[in-house]
Amino acid sequence: MLKRFLTTAGALAMTSGMAAADYSLTILHTNDFHARFEPISKYDSGCSAEDNTEGKCFGGSARLITALADARARSNNSILVDGGDQFQGTLFYTYYKGKLAAEMMNKMGYDGMTVGNHEFDDGPEVLRGFMDAVDFPVLMSNADVSGEPLLHGKLAKSTVIERGGEKIGMIGLTPQDTDELASPGANVIFTDPVGAVQGEVDKLTAEGVNKIIVLSHSGYGVDQKVAAGTTGVDVIVGGHTNTLLSNTNERAEGPYPTMVGNTAIVSAYAYGKFLGELNVTFDDDGNIKEAKGEPIIMDGGVAEDDATKARIAEAALPLEEIRSKVVASAAEAIDGERGSCRAAECAMGNIITDAMLARVKDQGVQIAIQNGGGIRASIDAGDVTMGEVLTVLPFQNTLSTFQVDGATIVAALENGVSQHEEGAGRFPQVAGLKFSFDVSKPAGERVSDVMVMEGDAFVAIDPAKTYGVVSNNYVRNGGDGYKMFRDAQHAYDYGPDLADVTAEYMAAMGPVTPKLDNRITQK
Repeated sequence: MLKRFLTTAGALAMTSGMAAADYSLTILHTNDFHARFEPISKYDSGCSAEDNTEGKCFGGSARLITALADARARSNNSILVDGGDQFQGTLFYTYYKGKLAAEMMNKMGYDGMTVGNHEFDDGPEVLRGFMDAVDFPVLMSNADVSGEPLLHGKLAKSTVIERGGEKIGMIGLTPQDTDELASPGANVIFTDPVGAVQGEVDKLTAEGVNKIIVLSHSGYGVDQKVAAGTTGVDVIVGGHTNTLLSNTNERAEGPYPTMVGNTAIVSAYAYGKFLGELNVTFDDDGNIKEAKGEPIIMDGGVAEDDATKARIAEAALPLEEIRSKVVASAAEAIDGERGSCRAAECAMGNIITDAMLARVKDQGVQIAIQNGGGIRASIDAGDVTMGEVLTVLPFQNTLSTFQVDGATIVAALENGVSQHEEGAGRFPQVAGLKFSFDVSKPAGERVSDVMVMEGDAFVAIDPAKTYGVVSNNYVRNGGDGYKMFRDAQHAYDYGPDLADVTAEYMAAMGPVTPKLDNRITQK
């Protein structure tokens, strides 16, 4: 009745020559949640119940429930959307796949999300099961899914919802290189984001929709290109690069929102550590008059909803035996931060690649290569549980051994540093190998001084010589752009789980003392 009255009043105002009222909308948003249903530590890894009680933990579904209720109470019109990558990252995903994510997102009342690359980690089948379970649209504009029966007719490019009597268009966007980042199968063809978004904007505009939001799991850089290269997009809710935009946090990569022309770009880091809250005022033509807000940190000051906390605890019971087992100890914190392992030699990368190489050295393998994007968290000092190791290495990747020549190794390293400026996950962590790179040079010409351990000394790599290499099955099969490994000789992709290998290596080390030893040098 109230909505009908307001609509009628607005119509009377317009017919009497008065200006139409502005429309305000609060956009609540998350991105890159990665199955962090429980609170996390400052290292984005697991956080103990004791630390949580003391207010030292962040995030978790129970805090988000409380924060969402508070945010909705502040707004006359609000929507809740997600920028992708709900899947993968903890034992919850390993055990439940998308089922628990669907349950929690339904409980929180999401209005839409885009497909992240990790939504394809277990192929279209698991994504379809998740889509069947959720009460909101899952979107992806920049892909042709007509050849994939599980997604054709189900996965829409865009949708229209109504809030406060106004139509709001939403468009999904996923990384164009998702076929390299995940396992979508051969039937999904990814396309250019700018053209895909503009095509959906034009379609929505033709339907009379003048408020358009892109849910983009494509990264902060691509979001800015989409904003600059399209017309009609009002807001881009970002994801993929775990970017924190803020006007108050010193670690922010840009302002919240970042304005490109008339488009407001927002992103709220990752792992449920923040809830984005953007307040937008539109004029009657759908133009933004004002866009302001700030991500809200989900720290100990946000109370946990008791019912949600109990449900997550119940869901965790089958996982407890696995993850509570102490497998090693760390003399000090081991850095596995995204910003470290995707940019330079990192302590966690050294431990993982050393573990890989130690496991297969008796097979004549000399070189280990691990993609930095496969390293998902740090580990703090003290006892190390299997749960912590699985948070660092959640993808159930197996060890792959193979043989390639030195020229292929150099090509692989060039691929690894080719997107250094973007913080891409292909950055290589290595063992048995040393190299330098120079980002002032063009991609493909950045690597130099490649040395391989021969006996007890490093010698220059021989482009024509065949070397034994160990990596993970994802990289060996072309993931993160490592296509040069697909045709490797004597490839075996079915070794032990990388997390198990790393845990066993750390156990054998005694208290682990992380180190950097100049394996990778940036000129």
